[in-house]
Amino acid sequence: MFLRSLALVLVLVTAVGTAWAQRFEFVALGDLPYGSDSQAGAPYRALIGAINREKPAFSVHVGDIKSGGSVCSNEEFVRQRAHFDLFDGAVMYTPGDNEWTDCHRASNGSYEPVERLQALRRLFFSPGRSLGQRPLKVENQSSLMPSHGSYIENQRWMHQGVLFVTLHVVGSNNNLDPSRSATVAEYEARDRANLAWLQDAFALARAQGARALVVAMQADPLGPLNVSGVVGPSSGFAQIVGRTLLPLSREAPFPVLLIHGDSHTFRFDRPFMLQGHPLPQLMRLQVPGDRDVRAVAVQVDLDQPMPFSVRLLEPVTAARP
Repeated sequence: MFLRSLALVLVLVTAVGTAWAQRFEFVALGDLPYGSDSQAGAPYRALIGAINREKPAFSVHVGDIKSGGSVCSNEEFVRQRAHFDLFDGAVMYTPGDNEWTDCHRASNGSYEPVERLQALRRLFFSPGRSLGQRPLKVENQSSLMPSHGSYIENQRWMHQGVLFVTLHVVGSNNNLDPSRSATVAEYEARDRANLAWLQDAFALARAQGARALVVAMQADPLGPLNVSGVVGPSSGFAQIVGRTLLPLSREAPFPVLLIHGDSHTFRFDRPFMLQGHPLPQLMRLQVPGDRDVRAVAVQVDLDQPMPFSVRLLEPVTAARP
């Protein structure tokens, strides 16, 4: 009798453990901090404190670690690298346009953009591991695809049946400026790398029986004024989003969540259209940013048909005496 009771308890514990394993939470944020450290540093660090209190499985910063009008100096990069060190858990980061493609501007210090990208890669990315005080193991495109060996920033990791992948897709039309031949060449090479990485992510998710796929990048491929849900055929996002992410999401046997920043307004919706039809399998999370210093806690419940739900996180402020 005792053995039968013990066996029943073990079955129940295992069942409960399995149920809990279907649920977890991670945090998404981006377009932060914007402004000088004296202005934007304290609110951003307070937000990191709020994230640490949540104890998420990990956090994902979708780029723009500085404003578009601030200097792209090594000192600024080191300051933002130190912010990532304040995360108690793991944090993954994908670059935005403000920290490299826009650095040719006089207000940014008139830097050479690709040189700034190389500086980001040296300071923020290490093969096989994320940022944060308790880094997670990740896979990098630079290690797995020698033909795209420069793109260490393209990462992926599996967590409890969900595949996460970052793409280096940035605002300012993904650095596609037909009037500047150097940007066209850079865009085309990076777009090929992103396409290969995204296609392989969908194939890997299928092969490993993933329950969902999360794609994180910086750019808003629709733009703040585009409410049609259609990615233009001549935009810098036509290949990676319009001709790849959307059709792959439509055919996927699992739900897909796209996380991005760039437009600074919180949205959680299904805006995308393909050949005149909505894509119910594809959710979009646009994180707040700039003056809206908040992050988004994403709850994942794999027992639900659409497993993602969200809530906003406010900065932790010191209590008044």
